[in-house]
Amino acid sequence: MRLVPWQPDDMLRRLDDVVSVYGEAMGYRAELLQTRRGYIGAHVRRGGFRAVATLTTEGHLAGFGYGYASSTGQWWHDQVRSALPETDRDRWLGTCFEVVELHVRPSAQGHGIGARQLRALLTMAHGETVLLSTPEADEQRSRAWRLYRRFGFEDVLRDFFFPGDERAFAILGRDLPLTERAPVEGVPGIVGI
Repeated sequence: MRLVPWQPDDMLRRLDDVVSVYGEAMGYRAELLQTRRGYIGAHVRRGGFRAVATLTTEGHLAGFGYGYASSTGQWWHDQVRSALPETDRDRWLGTCFEVVELHVRPSAQGHGIGARQLRALLTMAHGETVLLSTPEADEQRSRAWRLYRRFGFEDVLRDFFFPGDERAFAILGRDLPLTERAPVEGVPGIVGI
């Protein structure tokens, strides 16, 4: 497998694969996936967009991740901003990179792919902080939670509900830059898998 940086057009060309990985990893219903397809297509045009993909030797998509500069007027940013105490808003959202999606096909999980993808995104990210949301889960049993904690993510908001989703989410954050550097093909400071 190899980890590669993706430009917006790379993600758009593989949008069917991206939505498939997203659906498998999150266990979402098919009708929701069509909505996500539109969101992802729009996200690639946001400022500070960065993306990575993990490809098998046959070129199949095993995982992907992306994010961008979080700013006022973006739905997720505004939802989180309204829930944060005013004293925390500038600290977390002033110059923030938002990890929007980070997913690995369930059949490929447990081999460090998510960690390499996250490391690559955080290495490429611009900003003073990084935020992400993840469904609330048992931190000891959830691979995602263990990954985020290993990378130094701390609680920003817990038991947060986004409109339209019945599940509770945690908003996690950490300062940038990522201090540990591991060089990805085509990106200085990132190595392939």
